[in-house]
Amino acid sequence: MTRNGKARQAGIRYMKRINFTVTVEELKLLASLASDQLFQRQFIDSRMPGYKGNRDEVDLGKALVGRMRLMIDQGAGHTASMLAQTSA
Repeated sequence: MTRNGKARQAGIRYMKRINFTVTVEELKLLASLASDQLFQRQFIDSRMPGYKGNRDEVDLGKALVGRMRLMIDQGAGHTASMLAQTSA
């Protein structure tokens, strides 16, 4: 049995990592859209009849939005410092 097969049997989820390049502006948009979607799932969809929420998915989404915002803050600071260096 493969490692992933054993992990599935034990209830452990492995997530494959992917990398792709985005601009700070694109990341801001993605973070905003994800945040809006999380709000809808947590506060609006939960009031709909028959809605079955997934708390783990919402928590994962919140963590992801937090990481995106951290990257945005780091990218914005990096951009500002680069602009200051090139304009001097």
